[in-house]
Order: sequence, then C-alpha cells, then structure tokens
Amino acid sequence: MSIFEEIMADPENAAYTEAGWQPVFSAPATAKILIIGQAPSRKVQESGIMWHDASGDRLRDWLGIDEATFYQSGKIGVIPMDFYFPGKAASGDKPPRPGIAEKWHARLLAQMPDVALIILIGAYAQRYYLKLKPSETITATIRDYQQFLPRYFPIVHPSPRNNIWLKKNPWFEQEVIPALQKNVRQILDEK
Repeated sequence: MSIFEEIMADPENAAYTEAGWQPVFSAPATAKILIIGQAPSRKVQESGIMWHDASGDRLRDWLGIDEATFYQSGKIGVIPMDFYFPGKAASGDKPPRPGIAEKWHARLLAQMPDVALIILIGAYAQRYYLKLKPSETITATIRDYQQFLPRYFPIVHPSPRNNIWLKKNPWFEQEVIPALQKNVRQILDEK
C-alpha cells in the first residue's frame, strides 16, 4: 500500500475519504526543493492541484519559477501540515489538525533524498520545523531567515490576506524574495 493509500485509509481521515476527498501533496523522488505550508484551500482541495489559486500564483512569482517547473519538472515537492482542507474559521481557514506532520512527514521526506531546500510557509510549518518558542514571532523568523539556511527558508504565506503584512514589511520583497529566488535558481540549475 502506498503512503497516499495509507493516508486515505487512516481512520483519522475517514470523514474526508467518505466525502470523496483525496489527500493533497506531492513527494516526487526527484524533488530538490520541498514546500511545506499549512493545508489546502477549499479551491485546491476541490481541484486536487496544489497551490492552484491566487496564493500559488504569488508563490511561484516569489520563487521565480513558472507553472511547468512547479508542476511538471519533478523538482518541486509539496507537503502541507495537513493533507485536507480544514474548513472555514471566522477569519480565513481553520488551522491544520495537530499530529498530522508527526505521523506522515518523516516518511514522505524519506522518499525525497535529494531535497536541498525546504521552504517553510507560515507559522504552523515554521513552528514545527524550526522548533520556535511561542514568544518568537514569525516576522522575526522571516527577517532572520539566513540563520536557518541552507536547509530551511521561512517565508510568509503568499495569501492575498497578507497584503497588509507585506505593506508593513517592505524588506520582505526587497531583500528576502531576491535571496529566495537566488537559492531556488542555484538548486534547480545544479546538474
């Protein structure tokens, strides 16, 4: 049984499987860059195509790559902190369910031995992988991204909901995005 089938068969995911939903992730053995985000949006859950929404358009722009590279090159993996759309909250989507990353991520990472960079999108991925203290802000983490290289690169979620954050923190697009693009280009250009 594949990990995909195991995730679908997991009793914890029974309601999603019964609803006809499939887990949304991509873990190609040839991946060189892994993107770890929160959870699929409703639109992504319905299409089954990761980052196939306004957030994904901005993410690809930030990475400096086109859709063909993102979806068809086999060089990009995507693993969310939860494989299913968690539902709507008062503002935005509900958080990913706890325990999903602990249960599945190590096995999925083991399938991608050539990953050279893990891009951590948003608070849930950053807190989990960087072992941040509750007092550490995501803004400070992103500003200090260099301390997590070469393995991890933390960035803000590319959602249009973060336009206010982007306006308040112009250094992100002026300094962090060019560094991200340089790292991505170097890894993808390696033979």
